[in-house]
Amino acid sequence: MITASVVTYNTDIEELNNCLTDIEASMIERVYVIDNSSRDYIAQTCKGFDKAEYIPSENRGFGAGHNIAIREAMSIGSNYHIVMNSDISFDSSAIEVLYNYMNSNPDVAQAQPKIVYPNGEIQYTCRLLPTPANLIFRRFIPKSWGKKMDDRYLLKNRDLSKEMNIPYHQGSFIFFRTECFKKVGLFDERFFMYPEDIDITRRMHKYYRTMYVPYTTIIHNHRAESYKNRKMLKIHIINMIKYFNKWGWMFDKERREWNKKVSC
Repeated sequence: MITASVVTYNTDIEELNNCLTDIEASMIERVYVIDNSSRDYIAQTCKGFDKAEYIPSENRGFGAGHNIAIREAMSIGSNYHIVMNSDISFDSSAIEVLYNYMNSNPDVAQAQPKIVYPNGEIQYTCRLLPTPANLIFRRFIPKSWGKKMDDRYLLKNRDLSKEMNIPYHQGSFIFFRTECFKKVGLFDERFFMYPEDIDITRRMHKYYRTMYVPYTTIIHNHRAESYKNRKMLKIHIINMIKYFNKWGWMFDKERREWNKKVSC
């Protein structure tokens, strides 16, 4: 069984409708729509899709919302669970490709396909574990100054036609082996938004392979709200401070060793 979850918050109705339409045509058997805004129009939209289960929720963040769905998925014996954004679109065959890949690779806890913008441009969603310098250079320093560091962090010089065991998958679309949550745990709910995907991937990566799988492609209409909205930027900064407080600022042995292995 494959389940999925989408966390919404005042989400655009057309965006959600398109996402649920793609899910309806795929191998996914059930999608939990965790609505952190508890809006009636989202509930009504979900009623139009056989596979959608609407769950209103207090807004405790992105990871906390998906945790509600993951617990539901585990309770019904789901083999695989997909965490995805509502601004994702995909061909139905994409889910089948990832399903077959996971079945053939039982040591893989999570997989992420090639992800592109609507114009076909690649999104570098599989990355090294970030250092504080990575995030400072990306946001507050002219791009040309930190280009070499940024390219390394985003793995821009790697061959994206090949599989890679990567310690950080961006959370817009992650295909999880559900049983691995029993060992690793769910999303860390201390993170309201942003670093929860770094945190869960590195916890999975400690015990399993976490793979970039280039054999299928999905589209992500990425808006990067924290680059445009001062409130979201503040939330991003606060939660990254929490992340580095948890894992280490300058001294993070796992980060150093794993990043070196990927970069070689």
